[in-house]
Amino acid sequence: MNPGWYEFDEAAELPSPALLVYRERVEENLRRMVAIAGGPERLRPHIKTHKMLEMIELQLALGITKFKCATISEAEMAAGAGAADLLLAYQPVGPNVQRLASLIRAFPGTKFSVICDDAEPTRELSRYAEVEVLLDLDIGQHRTGIAPGPRAVELYRLIASSPGLKPGGLHAYDGHINDSDLEARASACEAAFASVLALRRELLAEGLSVPRIVAGGTPTFRLHAQREEVECSPGTCVFWDASYGTRLPDLDFLPSALVLSRVVSKPAPNRLCLDLGHKAIASEMPHPRVQFLNLADAKAVLHSEEHLVVETPRAAEFNPGDCLYGVPWHICPTVALHSAATVIANRKIVGRWEVAARNRRLTI
Repeated sequence: MNPGWYEFDEAAELPSPALLVYRERVEENLRRMVAIAGGPERLRPHIKTHKMLEMIELQLALGITKFKCATISEAEMAAGAGAADLLLAYQPVGPNVQRLASLIRAFPGTKFSVICDDAEPTRELSRYAEVEVLLDLDIGQHRTGIAPGPRAVELYRLIASSPGLKPGGLHAYDGHINDSDLEARASACEAAFASVLALRRELLAEGLSVPRIVAGGTPTFRLHAQREEVECSPGTCVFWDASYGTRLPDLDFLPSALVLSRVVSKPAPNRLCLDLGHKAIASEMPHPRVQFLNLADAKAVLHSEEHLVVETPRAAEFNPGDCLYGVPWHICPTVALHSAATVIANRKIVGRWEVAARNRRLTI
């Protein structure tokens, strides 16, 4: 039997469970991102998926200079790698306001910006930092943001008039728009984005500066890439995962980060117990939480801290110690469960990339 693309020479020597990154496939995904965007200058990819210094370096090598992140540590890691422009897409509150101010002072060569959706955090930010602020808009997900309308205009005026702050434009994340049908997804995206454009027109009519719109995630990436005024901020597509691979057939990215698991027990003729517990694979969603490339019919029946029990009519083909290679259903939180990834190229282990920004604090 010919080996699968995911198999590599030193698998027998690598302890499991383990996170694997396939460098050639990652590099191809990055090239496809740039092609969809029409150039690296249109991209502001999200760091949260990978949290790795080496991934930043690969993107910088392609001419990508702008990034989006969710934590101070992700921003610190990217600034340390030489990123020129970083957007913290998470409203700073509490001690994180002063941490942000410290970060800005520590990296004077990097341009920082943040998002805000409330007056009080905006005023607090003005007391401690000099930074560009994007207004975070709620265009349907109802997680963060302020709805486009009179209150949004009022808050944007506050940003523009606050000492130390500079209006940076609009941020509009549409993570709720992930229809499998491309036409339905495009229609929902167009309807949600119309309110963003209307708000921009109103702000410009008042003489306020709206230098940029940062919009979308991976599901709407191709749609927003058609808008010249938008900076696109996909994240998951650098590694891809089983969820988007199943639900978004129009996006042709490659699974490039897998989990390596082993059979540790055979508790019944049709059951295999694997060493892929909650500590190694994202468990916030219902099963399937992983799709095995070399055991596609595996059905999860029990999942605990250290174990995943699956049922399969092929159980007799496997013995304790045999390897299974899985595509996580949700790659972003899966990566955060691992301290490092083993990097594979040309069917060999070529390195180890630390998941450095999984920690909430690096030095700042």
